[in-house]
Amino acid sequence: MKILAVDSSAKACSACLLEDNKIKGEFFINTALTHSQTLVPMIDAVLKNTSTDIKEVDALAVSAGPGSFTGVRIGVAAVKGIAMPLDKPCVSVSTLEAMAYNMTGENCVVCAVMDARCKQVYNAMFSVENGVVSRLCDDRALSIDDLGEDLKSYSGRVILVGDGAELCYNSFKELLSYVELAPEQLRYQRASGVAFASVNKEKITPAQLLPTYLRLPQAERELKKRLENKK
Repeated sequence: MKILAVDSSAKACSACLLEDNKIKGEFFINTALTHSQTLVPMIDAVLKNTSTDIKEVDALAVSAGPGSFTGVRIGVAAVKGIAMPLDKPCVSVSTLEAMAYNMTGENCVVCAVMDARCKQVYNAMFSVENGVVSRLCDDRALSIDDLGEDLKSYSGRVILVGDGAELCYNSFKELLSYVELAPEQLRYQRASGVAFASVNKEKITPAQLLPTYLRLPQAERELKKRLENKK
């Protein structure tokens, strides 16, 4: 089983080829370049450097959100564009769940957090036990303060991952001594996590693959607010 996975949901961008649960190749960058410049070349490179024809790929997986609205759309559009003419199945993966797979070497609770701005985060909680990742709650958007209150109900090791991890750690470390910050090299979402998370998920058609947002884009939120103020 060969899975081509991509992630462009935040500042980092990556592409990975997973074959029978083994990473055959992965490209990861975390630069200021736009994903429209970097994602497709990385996909081409990972296929070329693993001597894999795209026709040999059994499924394509993508982190479909939450995350940057533009980044998520780029990743989903790229996967749809590759999969549709080849009639390849797709897998939609939560960006937050993909990050939990960075910590499969630990026995802990993973608190995946992405900075949603305005003192809010996108978050989900996962249990990791002997390499098995289990979801503890749905993906959600909530304030940093509300997340801190929620974390009081956990005990044992809680490891923060994601681009909102350091922000939350600095907010909680004095009150929640059991909360840890993941090492920098394990903190961010990457295509290999997307690939591992996709293995047992439902496969869908390219037409069914859509971005997953937990809140409206800023432009739509501002329009909605202006319309409400006119009433």
